[in-house]
Amino acid sequence: MDTRYDLAADEVRRITAQLLTAHPGRARFGCLVTGPDSPLAAVGRALEREVFERTFGNDSQVMAKEYGPYEDHSRFFVVLDRRRRVPAGVARMIEGTGRGVKTVDDAPALIGVPLDQILAGHGMTGGTVWDCATLAVRPEYRGRGTGLLVSSLLYRTFLVEGRRRGVRHAVSMLDRGAYRSIALLGTPLQPLAGSGPFAYLGSAENRAVYMDFPAIAPAVTAHARDLRRSARLRLDVLRRGGLGRLLTARLVATASRRVGTGHGIDHLIVADRDLRPS
Repeated sequence: MDTRYDLAADEVRRITAQLLTAHPGRARFGCLVTGPDSPLAAVGRALEREVFERTFGNDSQVMAKEYGPYEDHSRFFVVLDRRRRVPAGVARMIEGTGRGVKTVDDAPALIGVPLDQILAGHGMTGGTVWDCATLAVRPEYRGRGTGLLVSSLLYRTFLVEGRRRGVRHAVSMLDRGAYRSIALLGTPLQPLAGSGPFAYLGSAENRAVYMDFPAIAPAVTAHARDLRRSARLRLDVLRRGGLGRLLTARLVATASRRVGTGHGIDHLIVADRDLRPS
């Protein structure tokens, strides 16, 4: 298995172009799901390294050291931009049963809680566990410009594929920005074993979190309804200079609805196919 994180830019473009030719579509974005040994996974790793090195200083050697032991159990979601013919975002899930996923393996030394206590405290004594190990979106695809579509598509794919594979528990290490973004969607995040923030892999403020997987979609959907109600245009809010808050609430409500229900984006997920370019 080729698990390099320094794939050359021309090779990324070549693989991306072949995949887009094999999987045409009219929508600008598509999210392709693959295992660890496909060319698409190589594109995902290259994007992980690109974003993590720029943000946290994690170069190819660091990425290989930290994530290499989990490659066999990794699953990649890669969002491709058909207009620009480039990868826009990637997420990596590491599948296990509690022990043997990166967040759970790393947590005891970071939060001072024994492994068995962490697992028992969150009921991770059976059932499939997904570790949301990485989430990387290129800067030009963040925020209002693309309406949070790339990150929403990654989050929605997490829910769709996790349900399909029978995931019961989810864990993650989230830096400050990722934690805020995911919490804004209405995701029910629990501090792992009641832990607080700590430094981790170049992030000065990181949190280890647990998610009860079956509860995520209903909670995010309910949050979207609440946000839509609160974001109705009201004259008194406008008079108090609240237009910016209303627009932000509407943007987040749209993203939460997409993530929780798949409204307008489920058809953009390409899974359960052979994604190897011919």
